[in-house]
Amino acid sequence: MRHVTQTFTDLVRVETRLYNAVNARLRTERGLGLGQFELLEVIDRVPGCRVLDIAGELAITVGAVSKAVDRLVTAGWCRRVAHPQDRRSSVLRLTPEGETQLAASRPVVESELASLTAAVAPDDLARIASVLATLRTTLEAASHGQPG
Repeated sequence: MRHVTQTFTDLVRVETRLYNAVNARLRTERGLGLGQFELLEVIDRVPGCRVLDIAGELAITVGAVSKAVDRLVTAGWCRRVAHPQDRRSSVLRLTPEGETQLAASRPVVESELASLTAAVAPDDLARIASVLATLRTTLEAASHGQPG
């Protein structure tokens, strides 16, 4: 296997294992999955957040985001509000329950990630973060990996 292929394989396996471990702890302690947490994070961070914004941020389809948002609405964690300039669109807002859930979930995610990455020296983790941020920026700027 070529070096870059092995690096890619390791990256995917690490991501999968981290995701699954954090997801399991979050479900156990807070009753939501990591995917739901990510949606709440984007809605909280992006002013005037729409389904399209989440789809672009997470590189998943609009249909998948719309269904996931429907589940957040059903759970009482977010609501859809009519977009002030575009009646065909809606803006997503966290409910007070959603804000509470997000605030309580953040330390769980941070704690689990810190625990899972404790074997990596802080300087190495900082280098990994820098390299991944560069790669992500490059891929996103060229619209690589967007669904559809």
